[in-house]
Amino acid sequence: MVVLVDTDTGITGIGQGGSPDTVRNVARSVIGKNAFDTEMIWQAVYMDGFYSPGKERLHALGAIDMALWDIKGKALNVPLYQLFGGKAREHIELYATSGLPQGVVPQAEAQAMGLKERAAATMAAGYRVYRVDSIILPSGRASVAAGRGAASGAAGVPTALPGGGGTVFDSRSRIPRIIQAVEQIREGVGPEGNWMIDLHQKFDFHEAAEVCRLMEPYRPYCVEDPVREEQFRTQIPKLRLLTTVPLAPGEEWGTRSEFSPLVEQRDIDFARASLPNVGGITEMLKIMALCDTHKVGIVPHFTGPIATAGHMHTMMAFPGQVLMEYNQGERPVPYMPEFLDCRHGKVWPNDRPGLGVSVDEKMLTFIEAMTESAPGASHRRLDGSLTHW
Repeated sequence: MVVLVDTDTGITGIGQGGSPDTVRNVARSVIGKNAFDTEMIWQAVYMDGFYSPGKERLHALGAIDMALWDIKGKALNVPLYQLFGGKAREHIELYATSGLPQGVVPQAEAQAMGLKERAAATMAAGYRVYRVDSIILPSGRASVAAGRGAASGAAGVPTALPGGGGTVFDSRSRIPRIIQAVEQIREGVGPEGNWMIDLHQKFDFHEAAEVCRLMEPYRPYCVEDPVREEQFRTQIPKLRLLTTVPLAPGEEWGTRSEFSPLVEQRDIDFARASLPNVGGITEMLKIMALCDTHKVGIVPHFTGPIATAGHMHTMMAFPGQVLMEYNQGERPVPYMPEFLDCRHGKVWPNDRPGLGVSVDEKMLTFIEAMTESAPGASHRRLDGSLTHW
């Protein structure tokens, strides 16, 4: 969701995140305030209820906070990274998620490629890291309409339960397929290239430990979200003792209080701190300081193009390791006349004030009128129990 915050000086800030209901709820604590008082506004929203805000309200706070920082930069006529200490690097490296970056090769050609060829093409396009999704592998997930009986995917593995009821994710049978895939990927990126994988919290602890150990010879850059969010405080430290692969959890984590214990203990190698999930730029800056103190890198998750602009500005000022997710390649964003300079697997800063991006409100209105939210997809184990998406 795109959020626009207007001011009495005529400046409009842009943010991204939340839902109509949650944004309206948070906006009540923001309207009439000084846009420069981002810390006071953030604390007021975070503490104005009996309970701490849930993830959805934090998401909305993150969108509005992003817009307030955009207002600051525009009012001062400086790009946001200048307000965070200036550039700590000249560019930020990107990785493209699940397949080839947009525009690297024609789509028809890309669909015919195997993992080895895709990984090699990504390296040739200037990217340093190729990323694969454990859910989407060759002959990967499939489903059938309810009532059509069981379906089978690769090697006869069921992909839908009899009578429908959601896509089956059989984590046990997925493990050897993952290892076959990463063997191809390592060959594709070459001995000097890098690759990473997202386990999407879909494996039980013993399965996550097994797959991480099996991947060790192929030297992943990092393994994202190996265990469920609900158990990360207890399971990540145990997993750290069982494997040498770099761990990068945190796609669904919120404020720095969730990152702090594992960062301070150095049980993780990268934090997937992402806008607007953490509550916006105000909170991201504190997570950056935490990670810098303990020499933990940051690998932000892609949540949308406007949030990606926020990632670019904050990460430009972060002196540690950074790798940003962005899967659109060099293709323009239809509703954003001004966007980031993404070239050859990197994003380069510009001198435009604030976030440095703009939106076409007429195009956004058209997109809103022509689209609707897709229904949630349920994934089940072979015994019919639900598992993470």
